[in-house]
Amino acid sequence: MKKQIIAFALGALTLLGASAQNTSKLTATKANEYGLIYTLPLTAFNVTIAAEKTVKTPGEFYQYAKKYLNADPILAPSVSWRIIEAAIEQTAFPDEQERYLVTLKNGSGAFVTVSDDNFPISLNDEAYRWSPVVNLPEAKKARPTILQLPIARQAVTPEMIQSKSSAKRAELAAAKIYELRNMRSEIISGQADAMPSDGAAMKLALDQIASQEEALTAMFLGTVQTSTEVRTYNVDIPAEGAPERRVLARLSMVDGLVAPDDLSGSPIYVTVSPQTRGALPVNDKGMTKSFPKGGVAYRIPGTGLVSVSFDGKTLVGGTYDVAQYGVVFGLDPSLFTSRKSPSYLHFNPLTGAIRELGTINK
Repeated sequence: MKKQIIAFALGALTLLGASAQNTSKLTATKANEYGLIYTLPLTAFNVTIAAEKTVKTPGEFYQYAKKYLNADPILAPSVSWRIIEAAIEQTAFPDEQERYLVTLKNGSGAFVTVSDDNFPISLNDEAYRWSPVVNLPEAKKARPTILQLPIARQAVTPEMIQSKSSAKRAELAAAKIYELRNMRSEIISGQADAMPSDGAAMKLALDQIASQEEALTAMFLGTVQTSTEVRTYNVDIPAEGAPERRVLARLSMVDGLVAPDDLSGSPIYVTVSPQTRGALPVNDKGMTKSFPKGGVAYRIPGTGLVSVSFDGKTLVGGTYDVAQYGVVFGLDPSLFTSRKSPSYLHFNPLTGAIRELGTINK
């Protein structure tokens, strides 16, 4: 099946404008000899990995946490990473070997809408839009710990500042914690000497007490800070179409997401496996149909399983239509140039496959 390309037609196509989704409308007219050219896509994938960083820091008085608060503190500073989310997004790129000229004669005004990459989106239906939605992880910066906020300074008493003994400062901090707890109890029970004037004032006072207590407690137990790093990796379909597993990236417990060849981290694998192959349609006698002259080319894709794994567990995976596992066929162009009942066609611009074929009711 030979590609039907006419070089001069590339210059003859008329760009009629782009929609909000960056589509262009190409209309078959006498000026371009009723020929419209588009390019079928090939499939690729983006894998997005979200890794969470946890930083643990001991408090100033961690040695006294058990004595005064009967709690187990963070004993040493540490940094650790873990993968919390992964997502697969199907993408496409032009197949330069599959560029087609579609001949739509009879002055019917038939048209094709194409993407910025010249992938076909629709034929005779300008309203059709393709907008697959993938919820991708988002990066998050570390929030300041309670000890990095102004409330921490407010919680420190003058006696704590003046004391040069860490043991004495710890004792004073513990005393302040229990004092704040008693204040909260008195306000809630209505027994405080100076009760807040109304509900809003009470809430403000209780919030202030809670924040100061949290800051003083962190001086004993320590703080935990988390942030999220997000990176996206491109995954190509193996040219030979065989199953393939390769290292996408690595996760280091110290540095987070690192390159595939950085052996300081444990491997994150991506696996691409063919599941089915697209086949050309056959007639009633079981013989392969011929590509129609000037036909509307489309892809009959195969399917592939794409999965991402780490530490022996699958993070994300699914079965997707894959252009590389398919074949190209065509529809008779006369379907779309009938004056009484022309057809419309919706493509999947990620594979070039048909999503819907129907008749326009005029």
